[in-house]
Amino acid sequence: MRAAGVTAARRLDALLVAPDAERGERTVCYAGALAGTVFATALALRAPYAWPALTVIAVVAFDLFGGTVVNATRSAKRRFHRPGRSRLHHFAFVAAHVQPFALALLVPGFGWISAAAVYALTLAGAACVLVAPADLRRPVAFAVSALAITAATTSVAVPGELAWFAPVLVIKLLLAHLLPER
Repeated sequence: MRAAGVTAARRLDALLVAPDAERGERTVCYAGALAGTVFATALALRAPYAWPALTVIAVVAFDLFGGTVVNATRSAKRRFHRPGRSRLHHFAFVAAHVQPFALALLVPGFGWISAAAVYALTLAGAACVLVAPADLRRPVAFAVSALAITAATTSVAVPGELAWFAPVLVIKLLLAHLLPER
């Protein structure tokens, strides 16, 4: 029975980090995910949120803080930027990140307009990065990330406890995920 548990844990680890992640990469990824989750949950505990809201905040924080680190690793770059991966694959990965709507659904004060704005900023930024010539993708990614983070933090109403959300989402997807290893 222990072998089945180990195998399941390895599969989960390969899914969360990367199939061929080195020990150091896994350690840094899980440490980042844990630290971000603790920090975001501690912030959320300052608000009178019910347990469903606290749970979704913790899960989203684990995914975003951990994913920011994971997507920056060499092993994840090999996984996501391997031959045969197209711009459409990368855009679909970004589009699949519907966490703004999960927050709008369960967290009071994080409205649907805010969710749609953060999601649209992220998708627009991804489109800009993906249509840029390969030699300009890095500077374009930084330019649109800076603009998206500024727009999201100055123009979108979110509870103070979730001020981290849009910047970390943008960093995870536009800077960490979309940029291949050089």
